[in-house]
Amino acid sequence: MELERVGRHCSLLGDPTRLRLLALLDTEELTVAELAETMRLAQPRVSTHLAKLRDAGLVADRREGVSVYYRSMTDGRDTALCQLWAMVRGRLDDPVIAADAERLPDVLAQRARGRNWPDAVAGDMERHYSPGRSWESTARALVQLITPGRVLDIASGDGVMGELLGGRAESVDCIDLSTRVVDAGQARVESLANVRFHQGDMHALPFDDATFDTVLLLHALTYSDRPDVAAREAARVLRDGGTLIAAALKSHRHTRQVEAYGHVNNGFSPRALERLFGDAGLEVGFCEVTSVEKKPPNFEIITLLARRT
Repeated sequence: MELERVGRHCSLLGDPTRLRLLALLDTEELTVAELAETMRLAQPRVSTHLAKLRDAGLVADRREGVSVYYRSMTDGRDTALCQLWAMVRGRLDDPVIAADAERLPDVLAQRARGRNWPDAVAGDMERHYSPGRSWESTARALVQLITPGRVLDIASGDGVMGELLGGRAESVDCIDLSTRVVDAGQARVESLANVRFHQGDMHALPFDDATFDTVLLLHALTYSDRPDVAAREAARVLRDGGTLIAAALKSHRHTRQVEAYGHVNNGFSPRALERLFGDAGLEVGFCEVTSVEKKPPNFEIITLLARRT
């Protein structure tokens, strides 16, 4: 990138007010008045900075009745300016930013009081909380539709899936490499007699062939330096007619952002993930990106569904 453009980008994102605006608009669509109230600034000042961000393509506006709403345009865009903002956003740790975030719910509550809640969040409802409406409550309701039989949860963590499926499954075996995680998981599912924890390696599962009706590999493969071996082991313990469900990050370049989580690889392409389980002897029926995180750097998640035929 030429020096002049670098200078323009740095100048644009070098202003604290514009950084505060982008941080707010990354989470919510807001009017000038709502931004000004949240940030405790005069509306003309907010409008001036919004105009600069809009001219740079970082925000867009839309009119609804007499109101004009501004929203971030940085989500998922691969421009140099958006990449620079994503890098800055991931490192923002400032009390002023935190104070803006704390005031925002009160401002949104004032908006909601002027119209009913569904109308206020229409088109973006899944990003907003309302009492009793959460992904956890939805998952606990929908799990009642399934009968997964004998389940193996590989690299299970501390047992959230065991707890979720325990009431519907014949049995749930959770396996994790960390002794501390296994101890915490066993304590979590202590009241569920059909849920068991094991300490072990996904590359050498301590189970006989064709033991399980359902095998879960949910965000396990990013911790594997030999994903082909892990896939073969998962396929080995799956019964004929059984189902394997895997979720993994799509390949990315954000190594620094995942360092703290112990990932040993940077994800997979859908084609590579499908090939991995096809080579393990399974018939892959679905393998696509199913979600994109709203928060930068906007990780994409692949879901794979495969069967042993």
